[in-house]
Amino acid sequence: MNYFVEAFAWIADPAHRTGPDGIWTRLGQHLAYTLIATGAAALIGIPLGYWIGHTGRGKGLIVGATGAARALPTLGVLTLIALFTGVGVGAPLAALSVLALPSVLAGAYAGLEAIPAPTIDAARAQGMSEWQLLSRVEIPLGLPHLIGGLRSATLQVVATATLVAYVGGGGLGRFLFLGLKTQDYPQMLAASFLAVALAIAGEICFAVLARIAGRRHHALSNR
Repeated sequence: MNYFVEAFAWIADPAHRTGPDGIWTRLGQHLAYTLIATGAAALIGIPLGYWIGHTGRGKGLIVGATGAARALPTLGVLTLIALFTGVGVGAPLAALSVLALPSVLAGAYAGLEAIPAPTIDAARAQGMSEWQLLSRVEIPLGLPHLIGGLRSATLQVVATATLVAYVGGGGLGRFLFLGLKTQDYPQMLAASFLAVALAIAGEICFAVLARIAGRRHHALSNR
């Protein structure tokens, strides 16, 4: 129980908050890694997911490949990439993007697949082109599922981004690895608390987005 008290005391200590190795700097780095990795996964996964959901093509192959990627151990992928790219943030960001991709991809295509067929038929009967159907009907109605996929991907990356420090990067993992090296368990526990706090903040943000998207989905469905 003393470790918990000491961990919160470590966080509350002003000496640990500022500077290049301070809490705010490491939190900013951790958040940046999360946004970059999830953003890279979104740039690939969202268009690909929409293409699968709209056309129905390639689902078995692509979803199977991304599912297999999800089963890969992140630390192993990180180490393998680092062997080719060298020490730095490039390898962990690539590994984290691979980790985030399946959830983003699944959210994108599942949102389109969940749209009732009569809704699609009605849109086509009104003379909509395929692009109009996708942009005006499928994407807005599938938004709640996409947000769910992004939410899952972001939380996974937040939890795993501590491994960036394993190959010389920054983020909250620096506190974990330093604490492990020096047997400073309050520092390690404090880093865990900070990572959990960041995950909770992300969860709250996505909950708000999901609620807004749900209202829009309901309004569009009732038109």
